Amino acid sequence: MRYESHEAYFASVPVDIRSRLTAIQAQVESLVPGATRCVGYNMPAYRVKRVFFYFAAFKKHIGIYPPVAQDEPLIAALAPYRGAKGNLAFPLRAPLPLELIGRVAIALYRERGEA
Repeated sequence: MRYESHEAYFASVPVDIRSRLTAIQAQVESLVPGATRCVGYNMPAYRVKRVFFYFAAFKKHIGIYPPVAQDEPLIAALAPYRGAKGNLAFPLRAPLPLELIGRVAIALYRERGEA
């Protein structure tokens, strides 16, 4: 299925996961004024001048892309969630670290969205 909006994507996932995605959406929008919703790689995403933040639900986790590359303290804090390529996977069975995800959104905006 091809998604045309965040809402269409959210409607395709179970309600308990949808609430997590909605919380991430609210966090990004509150911390990155001017970010607009879009869909990229068939995932909910945000752009300012270009797309800087993607997120999606999977069977066992919520993924956030692309990897943070320039904020060393944040990269260290993200270590428990980083995969082999640096992409983030937040397990569905654990509480969602929204403050940390907010820091990721800001870092990715600074790295990619302002350019």
